[in-house]
Parts: sequence; C-alpha cells; structure tokens
Amino acid sequence: MTDLNKNQDAKTIGFIGFGEAGAAFARGLSDKAALPLRAFDLKTGLGEKSRQQKLQDYARAQVQGMESASACASGSQLLFSLVTADQAVKAAARAAEGIGRGCYYFDGNSCAPETKREAARMIEAAGGRYVDMAIMGPVHPAGHKTPVLLAGKWSDDALAILQGLGMQARLAGGGVGAAAAIKLIRSVMFKGMEALVAECFLSAQKAGVTGEVLASLEKSYPGFGWESRAGYMLERMQKHGIRRAAEMREAALCVQQLGLDSAMSAASAQWQQRLGDLSLKPDSTDLRAQAKMILAAMDRLEKPEEKI
Repeated sequence: MTDLNKNQDAKTIGFIGFGEAGAAFARGLSDKAALPLRAFDLKTGLGEKSRQQKLQDYARAQVQGMESASACASGSQLLFSLVTADQAVKAAARAAEGIGRGCYYFDGNSCAPETKREAARMIEAAGGRYVDMAIMGPVHPAGHKTPVLLAGKWSDDALAILQGLGMQARLAGGGVGAAAAIKLIRSVMFKGMEALVAECFLSAQKAGVTGEVLASLEKSYPGFGWESRAGYMLERMQKHGIRRAAEMREAALCVQQLGLDSAMSAASAQWQQRLGDLSLKPDSTDLRAQAKMILAAMDRLEKPEEKI
C-alpha cells in the first residue's frame, strides 16, 4: 500500500466520477508538473458509444482511464469522489476496496451529513483519510480553483495539500458533515429558487402574462435582473436537473435529520427532475424561448401522438 507521508513526491491524483466537475478539476490540475492523473466513470460500462465518449473526455483532460473505482483508488495518493449524490456511498465502497493507506479521499458529492459519515466509515476502515469537501460554486470557468469547503479530522492537512495545488480551499470547521450541511442548506435556497422560477415563469408563459409578471417582480425587487436571471436558471435546470434533483433529495434528507419539514426541498427536487428528464439542449438563456420549448416538450409527454 502507498503511504502519502512516506512518498511525498508521488502524488497520483485519481477521480471517481468524471462528469462536469471531475473534468473541470482535472483540466486545471493537468497543468501541474509531475502529477499523474487517472479517472474512472461508470459511463464507461454503459455501452460502446458511452464508453468512447468518456474515453475522449479522459484524453481531453490528459488523464489515464481506469477500469474500476478500486483500480483508480489503488496507487492514488489523492482521490476525488465527484459522482451524483445517489452514487456517493457506492463509490466509497468501491474505492475502499483498493484505497492505499494514507490516501486522502475528498468526497465532493452533494450528500446529507449522515450520508457522508457513512462513506467516511468505509474509507477510514480501509486506511484512507476521508475529507468532507463541499464545492461552493459553478465549476466553470474556475475549474479546480472553484471554492471548496473542508471538514473532518484530516481537513487541516488536506487544506495545505489543496492549496499547494492552487485550489481555493478553506475550512468549514467541525467533523464530517459540517461542510455538507453548509452546502445543502444553502442549496435549499438556491436550487429552491430555481424551482420557483420554473413554476412561476412556465405558468406565466402559459397564461400569456410573462411581461406583466416580470414588471411586477422588478418593481418589488429592483435591480435583481429577473428576466436574465430566470433565463439562466431555466437553462441550468435543463442541463443539470437530474444531478440537481439528486442533490435536493439529499438536502431534504439533511433538513429531515434536523427535525424540520423538508417539503420545499422535496418539491424543488421534483421540478429539477422534471426539467432534467426532458433531455432538452437549450442554446440560449432567453427566458421566453426556453419557456416555450419546455412547455412544448411537456405537452408532447402528456399528449403523445396516437399510434396508427
């Protein structure tokens, strides 16, 4: 097994999950000299087309593709878990099968605190060093310099490591789950606002009152830029709604674990999932154009053409 403390010069960096976040982090870190990068993503096992697309993603980011999460973990001194929230515990279990003693495991998934603690128990039992990491902003265009929060007993050492890689990390304080709580409770507002925007402006479009609703909102909250912001939010929901829905289900779980009603978070997850499932590819952030496209897609689902 590799021990990071005994081999400071060999910091192979692994990524379990190589979607938007993994690729963005890797492209920035690939500029660092003498830092071998490797990755594994489940999509390499979802058919030849999906596999080839993911292999191309690896090549663009200059990373070595691995055949399993455990193989990716084996020999890595720094390991980033960047999967969807519903796969985080499974990813930790697979990584634990190959993780080296002393390897830092940065769990950057948007999971509830107890979900992170479950993953931490697996990694720690296998000899790894689990770090609760919360990604606190969009990964584009900042890439690996996107702000992150760290928590857990290894967070002080992990902070120095990430800062040495040029990452914008800071401590959340507290044990595993502290960074996750900050991220998810914030998401109740941010992702919840996206869901409200969808319900509000899809309704406004259908009723033919979009202009009047925008004017009223601008009067009540001047300077917010409702039309451009709402258009941006709809675009993000269509592109990332499935991942955001998984995050909001974890946010609902976080709220429940605090003994509160999570109805708003649960409803937000439903709207995120609904728009993500449409599989649309918006090419602009124009509010009205997107609202028309979304409503048309919803109408097609509700009223499929009759088969002859």
